[in-house]
Amino acid sequence: MSQALPILYSFRRCPYAMRARMALAVSGQELEHREVDLKQRPEELIAVSPKATVPVLVLTDGTVLEESIDVMRWALAQHDPEDWLPTTEKERAKTDALLARNDGDFKRHLDRYKYATRYDDVDPMAHRAAACVILSDLDQCLHSGPYLLGDRFTFADAALAPFVRQFAFADKAWFDAQPWPALQQWLESFLSSERFLGIMHKHPVWAADASEA
Repeated sequence: MSQALPILYSFRRCPYAMRARMALAVSGQELEHREVDLKQRPEELIAVSPKATVPVLVLTDGTVLEESIDVMRWALAQHDPEDWLPTTEKERAKTDALLARNDGDFKRHLDRYKYATRYDDVDPMAHRAAACVILSDLDQCLHSGPYLLGDRFTFADAALAPFVRQFAFADKAWFDAQPWPALQQWLESFLSSERFLGIMHKHPVWAADASEA
């Protein structure tokens, strides 16, 4: 049975969900927001997406988007008023390379630095050092303009910034002391932006009973 609006299953502090919410917000997409308790995931989420991670977007025709990048691309395909999507082959290639490194090596090192106790035989400082190589490259990239692709905030910035934020807040004083002025300015600009603050409003945890009441 079809539904009136797309349904987004989300968790406020998840970086994957953050970037999905930003793309949905900038596109002006109306939706039903369902905030998830990751320790007690609702059966409705598991039914549409058995892996039960967030974000998950259920479209009005029943199509389920389970990856944050797919949610972002879908939202911006509907409406992209700020031109977040790459407009040239060069922008597309750079965006894809930044995403691959962020969602691959950087996320792996980030998890083992910030959440070391979840892994066996892990040296968090070694993973922090490996992540720093990637962050240093981002800092160099930002020396040529205020954003990752130059003079405008794009898909790449929205997709990467939540993960840099997560890394930074593992030890913010240490992060702020590193020799990455361009990266630090980029992150602070992001954190104070309306586009970020607007998607960080707190939602009550969704419950089926409450929505049906």
